[in-house]
Amino acid sequence: MDIEIFPHRLLSTETTEKLLNDLEGVEGIKRMVIQGQRLPPEEINPERRFITIKGEKVDLQVKTGRVLMEIEEEDIIEELKPICENHLPFGYNIHVGTFIRKKKTVTDDMKYGKSVDEIPDEMVGLTDQNAQLSERATIIKKKD
Repeated sequence: MDIEIFPHRLLSTETTEKLLNDLEGVEGIKRMVIQGQRLPPEEINPERRFITIKGEKVDLQVKTGRVLMEIEEEDIIEELKPICENHLPFGYNIHVGTFIRKKKTVTDDMKYGKSVDEIPDEMVGLTDQNAQLSERATIIKKKD
């Protein structure tokens, strides 16, 4: 099951970092994707910088406009609401639906060619199809 957290404003770098760190602690979230307007290079825009999530540095390349998640059960939404209310006091909506692709597409076959089989299943649906895979996705794995 997928959900979308749709803040009523674009999030600053600091808010994105705090929100993602708190969301990361919730059990039952399989994958998270942030989407938003692409930020220009760091020299031009100070909002584009590295953020630390779960101890790992991530190059934040977008101004967060929404957070997509694949969750295990719908009950998790109730755990997410206090976190969202804490970091998004200006308001937000949570939508349930299908937001993250689960299977490789013909476009993936055309873009990556023979190396499409090298794309791990956990990466499917997490990248911008217009970008190179190495440039657009950072995986932070949960420790078991």
